[in-house]
Amino acid sequence: MSPLAEDGLPRAQVPAAFDTEAASYDRLVGANPGYHDHLRLSARRLGLTGGGAGLQVLDAGCGTGASTAALLEVLPDAEITAFDGSAAMLAWARRKDWPPNVRFVHSTIESLGRSGITGPFDAVLAAYLIRNLADPDTQLRALRALLRPGAPIAVHDYSVADSRRARFIWNCVCAAIIIPWGKVTTGDATLYRHLRRSVLRFEGTGALTTRIAAAGFTATRCATMPGWQRGIVHTVVGVRPGETP
Repeated sequence: MSPLAEDGLPRAQVPAAFDTEAASYDRLVGANPGYHDHLRLSARRLGLTGGGAGLQVLDAGCGTGASTAALLEVLPDAEITAFDGSAAMLAWARRKDWPPNVRFVHSTIESLGRSGITGPFDAVLAAYLIRNLADPDTQLRALRALLRPGAPIAVHDYSVADSRRARFIWNCVCAAIIIPWGKVTTGDATLYRHLRRSVLRFEGTGALTTRIAAAGFTATRCATMPGWQRGIVHTVVGVRPGETP
């Protein structure tokens, strides 16, 4: 895979682009109907029950903490470790009110071990992450290695390549709402143009499910979201092979 992001932005600069938009990011996603509900649905699709007591859960690419909050609502008693490569996004996450069972770490996937994140974990939620990785195959395998045998991963992301209708709706929403809103609220729409193009060029759910299986996960399955983002936002769930302890 090319080291460039889909709009020509070097992938190494993607965290910096998120740094630039961190202060306004929560306002933008808050205006997206269903955004937080869909993250909670992906967290539930991990299939964990009992409130998460005694479980260690990894939030991969937590941003400003929306996915962390989703995990916390679904698994309020789990120990949640959340990491992100954008220092500014993580700073906004840390400003929020969190219980002591949530901790944030500034790290990329490549440097997790050096950051003290070694696992093993009982589940991973990776929301809006895989699409922005330079080497998703290697990094999916790295996430798998952090899981206990029998533990699940839920990959939550946009994917419109398999549906002409989904591509049309995505283009309309980006052109009419996302990019103009980003420009007005931040003065710079670079990140939101990247969002539009990266989603358009991202693989379809069939290919993504195959990629996750090729990274060593079993029992892979895909489900979309309700509402206007049906066929646009999806959860792909897989399991690290082996018996659950």
